Amino acid sequence: MTSFSQDIIKALLRTEKSTLLEPKAKYLFLVDKAANKIQIKRAVEEIYKVKVKAVNTLISCGKLKKVRYQLGRTPDFKKAAVTLKEGQKIQVT
Repeated sequence: MTSFSQDIIKALLRTEKSTLLEPKAKYLFLVDKAANKIQIKRAVEEIYKVKVKAVNTLISCGKLKKVRYQLGRTPDFKKAAVTLKEGQKIQVT
């Protein structure tokens, strides 16, 4: 079942904005677009061995980019802001 969880959680996002969330026990993850909140919660609990309080998701639409003389588009992606229960923490290196 670990491989299933790793298919849902693609990466832990480390941006300036997401580091401001850490003292509040919130972490930002890049997740599979087809995953729902329950699957994301189970995957985070299984991979990181923590208890999840809430999961908020959002889908970011891709942007139009110009490459030479053609228009291209960056892919859409889904992010999940995961709030951990009191006293829980994910070790980030």
